[in-house]
Amino acid sequence: MAEKKERTELGDIRIANEVVGIIAGLAATDVEGVAGMSGGIAGGIAELLGRKNLSKGVKVEVGEEQAAVDLFVVVEYGVRIPDVAWRIQENVKRAIENMTGLEVVEVNVHIQGVHFPSEERVDDPRVK
Repeated sequence: MAEKKERTELGDIRIANEVVGIIAGLAATDVEGVAGMSGGIAGGIAELLGRKNLSKGVKVEVGEEQAAVDLFVVVEYGVRIPDVAWRIQENVKRAIENMTGLEVVEVNVHIQGVHFPSEERVDDPRVK
């Protein structure tokens, strides 16, 4: 994978692939309905990553002027998955293009799991 490299009259500007991955991860997790990024499938269960691992769950291919992104996400239970995926695509494309100047040619969204809210019953005296 090549990093974006630009030459100016003052010198070179280089944007590392990891930077593009972090931008993509942040933009994806900002979308309502996204529980987080997925670190992969372990034992049939999608591993949900916190905000500290934003570049995990993101695969980026950067050329001289273009980028392609694969995102592996976990969505919240009850959301309409195609709508969330479309918003992820739009948000990630906009963020990368605005921050780096790269043309984003692909944003592939892979739904790895569904996050269910914890079920605590407030009226149960055993739950504190």
